[in-house]
Amino acid sequence: MKRDGMLYTVLFTFIICIVFVFFLALANELTMDRVASNNRLTERSAILSALGIAYTSSDQVDSLYDAQVSTLNTDQGPVYKATVEGQARYAAKVAGPGLWGTIRAILAVDERVERIEGFQIVSHNETPGLGGRIDEPWFKAQFRGEKIGPEGVAVLQGSGKGDPDPENSQLDAVTGASRTSQAVQDMVNKEISLFKSLRDKGGLK
Repeated sequence: MKRDGMLYTVLFTFIICIVFVFFLALANELTMDRVASNNRLTERSAILSALGIAYTSSDQVDSLYDAQVSTLNTDQGPVYKATVEGQARYAAKVAGPGLWGTIRAILAVDERVERIEGFQIVSHNETPGLGGRIDEPWFKAQFRGEKIGPEGVAVLQGSGKGDPDPENSQLDAVTGASRTSQAVQDMVNKEISLFKSLRDKGGLK
């Protein structure tokens, strides 16, 4: 078979592709359980943090979650319930389109859906130093205890350090990332509406 012939080129390319695909598939199979475990840990950590359940190391996450968090299966998806400081709190997964991909997070509210108890980012593909700042502590911390207004909350351009007033239903947007900030506002308010609907139907118990 001539090395400069078409058949040789096709066979050589086919064999190389098969070899690479085999090793990629093998690597995927060998790491599948670890990836699933890491994803579960990330999600559970976010749920605990949003609900206000403190932990000091990742080793505590599974035991705390199993002991304190229960799952309510609703017609709008799973809702996570925990009793913190003697009060019921509820959390749910939220997602929305950011600038470069889907933003996934956990939003927690109080029993009456009058205040946000916490907001934690699970994953995003936003620009580092701009939209990616939604995962910074100052941005997430301003949600805790924020009053929910008739229209939910507003994420507005402000100091860029976090809105200090928990009664105005307003949060500081990330400076220079209006699209990402708007996406967070939309996904949070959409979930607040779903929480209110569940509350009104008696689904938060």
